[in-house]
Amino acid sequence: MFNNIRHAYPQFEYIDAKVVTAGCRQQKSDTEIALLQRAKDMTLEVHKAAARILRLDICTTEVEEFIHQAHKVVGAPNGSYFCIVLFGKASSFPHGVKDAQFLKQDDVVLIDTGCQLHGYNSDITRTYVFGEASDEVRAAWLSEKNAQQAAFDAAQINVACQDVDAAARVSLEADGFGPGYDLPGLPHRTGHGIGLDIHEWPYLVGNDTTPLAKGMCFSNEPMLVIPGKFGIRLEDHFYMTNAGPEWFTQPSYSIDDPFGYQS
Repeated sequence: MFNNIRHAYPQFEYIDAKVVTAGCRQQKSDTEIALLQRAKDMTLEVHKAAARILRLDICTTEVEEFIHQAHKVVGAPNGSYFCIVLFGKASSFPHGVKDAQFLKQDDVVLIDTGCQLHGYNSDITRTYVFGEASDEVRAAWLSEKNAQQAAFDAAQINVACQDVDAAARVSLEADGFGPGYDLPGLPHRTGHGIGLDIHEWPYLVGNDTTPLAKGMCFSNEPMLVIPGKFGIRLEDHFYMTNAGPEWFTQPSYSIDDPFGYQS
């Protein structure tokens, strides 16, 4: 909006107040964290329901519509705030593809979705396999999980956001990915702030020196991309306490049991 106004009335001098407003929203209150918790709990239940409807040749658009309606059932009045469903090679595109896909045996399934509850956002991604995972997919999935955990472990009070991002990259590089933002590997930031906006300050990325503080809330999603083959994104969120990070949602258990039914 700021840029639109500035372009419409260029004769005036403008000062962007985002530094102030975004800064005020970085640290959430206990009430805000409770709303975020509920929204994320709702979306995790929707993920579980979506996994149960998968079948051979189901279309991504059918899954997206199911997720939209399921979000309404669990308490999000407007349904999904967004939804990305990707099968097979399409999962290697971090922000999705335009064309619908049909599920095949042993396809990688990547579902990224969220909702809003009283203005506060959820945003959770799960990746698993419909059928049997290949050795390559299985190894990459474990690398992704380890990178997510490395970022979580690095997230401590007063640590710079960029150091959390670096921890995920070090983990992936130890498994032969990267280095840095190179592919195959992690081509984008490890995470983003979340609250009233689905993406908000600060960011877990290489040039963000913001120190972590109590009440900050982040996604943790160091997506691993294998171009032309598949992508693995495990996305959960955490919030900062004086004692360190706390998960909003339980991360995926394993590629064979992502929701922990066998645990």
